[in-house]
Amino acid sequence: MRNPSKSKPEGRTKIMMFTSRITIFLIAAGFFGMASFVSAKEKAAGAVGTSEYAKGVQLFDSGQYEQAVTEFTKAILANDKQPAFHDSRGFAYFALERFQEAAADFSKAIELSPKDERAYIGRAQVALKQKDYQQALADTQKALEIKPDEVVAIKFRGYAEIGLSQWDKAVADFATVIQKQPDDLQNYDRRALAYRGLKNFDAAIADYTDILEKKPNDAETLTKRGYTYSLMGQYEKAIEDYQAELKLNPQDNDTFQRLQFAQGRLAAKNAPPPTATLTPTPEKPGLIAQINPLYIGIAIVGLIVIAVIVRLITRGKVESTSHRIR
Repeated sequence: MRNPSKSKPEGRTKIMMFTSRITIFLIAAGFFGMASFVSAKEKAAGAVGTSEYAKGVQLFDSGQYEQAVTEFTKAILANDKQPAFHDSRGFAYFALERFQEAAADFSKAIELSPKDERAYIGRAQVALKQKDYQQALADTQKALEIKPDEVVAIKFRGYAEIGLSQWDKAVADFATVIQKQPDDLQNYDRRALAYRGLKNFDAAIADYTDILEKKPNDAETLTKRGYTYSLMGQYEKAIEDYQAELKLNPQDNDTFQRLQFAQGRLAAKNAPPPTATLTPTPEKPGLIAQINPLYIGIAIVGLIVIAVIVRLITRGKVESTSHRIR
């Protein structure tokens, strides 16, 4: 005989929900990235909807997001009070880039379970995709209040801080993430960007170099390090990185233009100073040459007028004679 104490109390029982790895496709801050976190074990409010939820998890993990949405929706219709059903469908919607629906599901999960850090993280990634960095920052902060060591929340907060140009905070967050995930090269890339924002170019170069030591043919990182060298005025090193990238991607017109710019700046930097040429001092004209011909003409006319006046005055006068005997 079954023990009544182990049957469903008042028609309900608490069972352990399925633990699944949620893959988050993040498109934010001008780059494509991928992050993941393992959902915590959830307790269902009841068994209703559990089988549909389990199918949805399997479909999600196999990349069949449309079908996963269908199964999660069935679970929600059977039991709309279970937050795990809503935030799981939210992640499926996000994978399908149906961001408004994803945000709505995450908000519903938060309403049902305000201590569900996964829902805050899910809503934060929607905000990042929509470049609503203040909302993303608020949601990641809330997630970290619930679970301070949640590395995905710290990472997403770093993305939000970069979007808000809070470079020093972003550097600190990605430094923490790197300690926890030293093999995730994307964290070095984002910290390098934050260092560039702080104009700490040497630190940015160090992070890009760490990436290239592990992935020598990472074309994107070669371009970024080359650009940073260019900002530092180290055009020789910039040219070297650009040329290495163009060997990998010969049709990359953007990097080709950056290469031309660096080459032009290097040529200008190394060009010899222009030779000074002496300009001969013009000779001063003589006194006669400085006299304006017009003035000469006026002077002649003046003299003529004076002569005529004098002649008119002296006409008809008797010249004086001497009465002395000689």
